Amino acid sequence: MKNIFIGVLAVLFGLSATAFVFNNEESSSQSEEEWITLFNGENLEGWTPKFTGYDLGVNYNNTFRVEDGLLTVSYEDWDEFQGEFGHLFYKDSFSNYKIRAEYRFVGEQVKGGEGWAIRNNGLMLHGQDPATMAKDQEFPVSIEVQLLGGNGEDPRTTANLCTPGTNVVMDGELFTPHCTSSDSETYHGDQWVTVEVEVRGSEVVKHFVNGEQVMDYTEPQYDERDGTAQPLIEGDNLLIDSGTISIQAESHPTQFRKIEVLPLDG
Repeated sequence: MKNIFIGVLAVLFGLSATAFVFNNEESSSQSEEEWITLFNGENLEGWTPKFTGYDLGVNYNNTFRVEDGLLTVSYEDWDEFQGEFGHLFYKDSFSNYKIRAEYRFVGEQVKGGEGWAIRNNGLMLHGQDPATMAKDQEFPVSIEVQLLGGNGEDPRTTANLCTPGTNVVMDGELFTPHCTSSDSETYHGDQWVTVEVEVRGSEVVKHFVNGEQVMDYTEPQYDERDGTAQPLIEGDNLLIDSGTISIQAESHPTQFRKIEVLPLDG
């Protein structure tokens, strides 16, 4: 009986030790993740604006600004929106990475904004270099992770997919609709929402909202029928394996309190 008791203790101790080692390794792995903070909480260092109809670098109506430590899309200095779509580009390009952003919509849409642009922003990934955009171009050629807020009543998912100048593959088939909804919940009001996207070059892209996967697709690629994409295509290769990151200004005030990237092995 004594030998059995000792054996049980040995087994239990061994399991506990194994669990400790496993948990310790997991914690170590998490602590070794080196996220790069793209927004420093103080100013727009490292970011460049581009508005439809204006030269690169012009921050039209001081739309992109930092307020109370938040990267803010503000329409305080606007009288009316007349199609001046804006994008704020980070200085570096990325290929294999995770991007995590915490955002919320605040206030009222500026006069003249499109109905679809209410509580609407986006993370533009695998985007073109803003220096290659035409002066009157509305959106960069990119893969857009569309960020939407609810109107207080109707279902309205977020972390959707839109494809300005691009296409993707879904379920093994080329997917050409401009926008498609994710499987996320609707987030009404001014609550903070966390969106994370895993980008694996030209292979696969996965969208997550508050830790839950809501969409995935493969083979992001240029749409050879699109006039803005055509100058970016080299030879017969349509796949996009890297590009810029930008956020939008589409007529509704938005705040970001965190935008960060975790580089992944290729």
